[in-house]
Amino acid sequence: MTTALLLIDVQASFPARDYWDEALAGPWRARQRALLDLAREAGLPLIRIFHEEPDSGTPFDPERGLIRPLDGFDDAAAATFHKRAHNAFTDTRLEAWLRERGIRRVVVSGIRTEQCCETTTRVASDLGFAVDFVGEATLTFPMTRHGRTWSAEEIRARTELVLERRFARIVDVATLKKEWCGVTA
Repeated sequence: MTTALLLIDVQASFPARDYWDEALAGPWRARQRALLDLAREAGLPLIRIFHEEPDSGTPFDPERGLIRPLDGFDDAAAATFHKRAHNAFTDTRLEAWLRERGIRRVVVSGIRTEQCCETTTRVASDLGFAVDFVGEATLTFPMTRHGRTWSAEEIRARTELVLERRFARIVDVATLKKEWCGVTA
């Protein structure tokens, strides 16, 4: 197996944030769950990534007890890494772990689309990994700057635009199902 699924920051810290919106999270949960189940069926290793901010007092502070899988996503992982940077490589052994196992392609999913998922995608590409970015299996929330609010859909579209054919292949769960299992969704 030369492909691994990265489950980035799918952790209990996020529902404790004031911007968490279950109306956005609900549809994402279904797509993320479908991707996890598909990866398991295809025999891909699941790599869990947790974000931590020690001594911050935020929901990402390990002392708060929220650095654990988000409810419904406690699948067994081949490896788990804890990061403090936005990407999953800089301050973890993720790159070494992947290379030791001959993994050349990573599939990116998780929370937040434009932050840790996008940043991990860019770094993975720069390190020479092929990257599949499953935008529909990433989650983000509206953001406001200078009085303008960008919707989660707009942020995801922008992220996919800047990653496509530069840093990643943008792909959906149905396409991966066909490729990995020879099944049409």
